[in-house]
Order: sequence, then C-alpha cells, then structure tokens
Amino acid sequence: MTTTESSAVQGPTRPDDAGGGPHPEGLVVRARRAWVDGAFRPAQVHVAEGRVLALAPWDAPLADGAAASLVDLPDDAVLLPGLVDSHVHVNEPGRTHWEGFASATRAAAAGGVTTLVDMPLNSIPPTTTPDALAAKLAATAGRLAVDVAFWGGAVPENLGALAPLHRAGVRGFKAFLAPSGVDEFGHLDAAGLRAALAEVAALGSVLVVHAEDPEALAAAPADGRLGTRYADFLASRPPASERSAVEGVVEGVRRTGARAHVLHLSDAGTLPLLRAARAEGLPITVETCPHYLVLHAEDVPDAATEYKCCPPIRGTANADALWEGLLDGTIDAVVSDHSPATADLKHVAGGDFGASWGGIAGLQLGWTVVADEARRRGVPLEALVPAFTTGPAAVAGLAGLGEIAPGAPAHLVAFAPDETQVVDAARLEHRNPVTPYHGRALHGRVRAVWLRGVPVVEDGRVVGTPAGRTLLPVPLPPLLPVPPGA
Repeated sequence: MTTTESSAVQGPTRPDDAGGGPHPEGLVVRARRAWVDGAFRPAQVHVAEGRVLALAPWDAPLADGAAASLVDLPDDAVLLPGLVDSHVHVNEPGRTHWEGFASATRAAAAGGVTTLVDMPLNSIPPTTTPDALAAKLAATAGRLAVDVAFWGGAVPENLGALAPLHRAGVRGFKAFLAPSGVDEFGHLDAAGLRAALAEVAALGSVLVVHAEDPEALAAAPADGRLGTRYADFLASRPPASERSAVEGVVEGVRRTGARAHVLHLSDAGTLPLLRAARAEGLPITVETCPHYLVLHAEDVPDAATEYKCCPPIRGTANADALWEGLLDGTIDAVVSDHSPATADLKHVAGGDFGASWGGIAGLQLGWTVVADEARRRGVPLEALVPAFTTGPAAVAGLAGLGEIAPGAPAHLVAFAPDETQVVDAARLEHRNPVTPYHGRALHGRVRAVWLRGVPVVEDGRVVGTPAGRTLLPVPLPPLLPVPPGA
C-alpha cells in the first residue's frame, strides 16, 4: 500500500508531502561513511522540504550559502537512514502507565528509530475495530517524537470482519496462536488461523503471527507453578512449541496464498523450516529480536524477571544459529518487541517467573546492543543495516523508508560505533526504568537524529517539539471477495 503521512493534529496530507513543520532549507549532512546504495561510502546528503533532495560526493563544492547549514560528521561517526521498528507495544490508551506514545516515541528517537509500528495490544481497547484505531489516533495528538503506523488485531471476535479495520489504515493483522497474556486479546485456534489467512489474502494484507503452539506449551511444565529459577521458565516454553506453530502457519500460507510474517523468532531450529518454505516460493517472512541475538539463557540470573519474555531467551548455541540466519538473509528484520510494564508487574513475588509480566523493554537500545554484539563477533556493521531499516519497512508495507536516497524522507541518524557507554535504566526514555540491559557496557552511541530534516536528537538527547506523524495508507481499491470455501 502507498503511505501518506497525517499529522496527529492537522489531519492528512498528500502522499508526496513530507510536510510537518519548519525545515532547515538547504541542510547538508556530510559523512565519510554514509549508508548509500547498500554500502558505506563518502557522501553529502542535501535536504529540502523534509526530503533528501540529492546526494553528492563528499568533497563536492557547496553551493553559495550552503555552508551555513552544513552538518559535518566527525570521522568516528556513520550516517544511517532512520531505523524502522515494526514491533512495539505502546499500550496507550488503557495501560499508559506501562508505556505511552510520548515516552515510547522519545525512546525510539533516542535509539535512532524514526518510524515504529504499534502493536494492537496491550492497549485497552485493543486495536481490533475502527473505533479502537480512532482511539489510538486520538491518543497520539501532540505526543509523537517519531512517526507511527499501526497493526490491527485478528481475534476470534472479529474474524470475517477485518475489512473495515484494513480500510481504516492498519498495516496488517496480528494473531496469537497461544494465549496472549491479556484477556481482551484472544488467540486463534487452527481453524481460526486458516480463516484469518484466507481473509487477509483476499484483502491483500498480511498476518503477523505470534507462533507458539498451545498444545506443546501444555505438555511442558505449567507457567503458573514456576518459581524463581530461569531454567524452569525456559523449560515451560520449549522450542517444539515454535516449530509446531510455524509449521501450521506455513501450511496455511500454502493453502491460501496469504502473506504471513513470523514474529519474534527465538528458536533457531525453526529456521530450516522457513528456508524450505521460501525455497517453495511461499510469501512468508520472519523477524527476531535483539534480546535473542545478544542475551543467553546461561547468563540469566534466577529471579531476574526483567529477562522474561515469550518465547524465551534461549542458549548461546541457539543465539549463534540465529546470527547465521541473520547473516544469510533468512531473517528479514530485527525489531525490539518492546513490551514494557511497571516494575511491580515485572518483579512479582520476589522474581517468580510464572507470575511476573513477560516482555523486554529495549526500544531505545536495540540497534546499539546488536551493533555491540556484532563488533564482538567480528561482523561488519553494514551486515546489520538492512535488518533494521528496509527489512522491517517491507514487513509493514512502508515503502521508501529505511534508505538514504533522493526523494526519500530525510530521516537520518548519526551513530558512533566506537563510543562507549554503560546503560543506566533510570536514564532511558521509556516510561518504567526496567530493562535487562541495565549496567551493560556497550560500544556504540546514537548521537544525532533528524526527522524529515529536523533535529530530534542532539548529542544523544531528545530535543524539540514532538513532530512525528501517523502513517496511514491512501484510499484503497475495492475489496476482493473472500473465495468460497476458504
């Protein structure tokens, strides 16, 4: 779908209007290492009216007066396109005390993310109807530091009636195949999955799937009887649950022709199944998350429920295999699955893994922790960029984002890969100061970010008036009927 940008305050604009406030005319950002055409190369990036006007050689003469608006990056910094995170739980309205648009988008900006896609839960109401999407849009007014798009939800109650939400502007539909953790967002059984896939195929949309098999989970130790040992929690979410669920998704895609996306893959043993599906020509993509690439089960302390997520952080060998899948292109995107909660919900009963909320708070740090881990592994930075930019943009149908090219929105990030920092949870921008990365020493720091050519981060600090926009599709063509018997 073609994307138009609409201000949370001013309403929709033309699809080709980068708009959105004052733009420094003739801004030029010059870097010896700018991400252009899939590689780092010396370049000048000329910006006007919120878009990349042109690219020029690094040493090209500047036009008269352009020197006054020149940003010359030091040699220790690289210039990246704005990152895209297609998996963020903002939780507003309804659970804004967990996370809201103001705090989430500030965290995104501070981490170099200029576009995020909001998940349909854990807000109340969940984004399963056009009215619920309207409530989301109202909640964004004046609060967005970066641009935001939206996923809708596919739940038992709205199957067969996804079209109005599709036409209202969601990028696709999220479904759980196992209980979601919140009562207001139910999961789909096998028949529901098939029905949802048939429906999104007819709509020309995509189903993004939390793929864990409830039968495999039921055969493992029960979550509610767990205590403070991480090993017990890990055993309660076995790899077989992911493999079985993904098998069902692949079969459903084969039957319906629907496009599907596997969310937050933690089990590297599922990658061969996905490679085979791709070789068959099936339209299925997959993401993983920074915590599965960087954190290891062997290192998780008991009672450290800030590490709890579903599916879980697995062992070192598993992480190694996920890196292989990232580097060989099997994994399309690396996204945060930022799913925060209040400290009291994350640390229930002295760190009981069964009772504590499951979700990683890492939106601000995702790119940096993976870049740091890549450095440790000897993986070049350029091997990571697509999975944080054009990869998630393609998953969410956000064409034109995640690249520095003439005509693209001037979303730019200055990143210093050699600069060091120690993570302090209390200094992060997300609402509640809980993260498994607290105290972690990192190489890499986001220094500056521009949104449509306007600075939103300077020297690592979020600045300026919120100028982010909501991203909604232009009017869609008439819907195709759902095939009989689908």
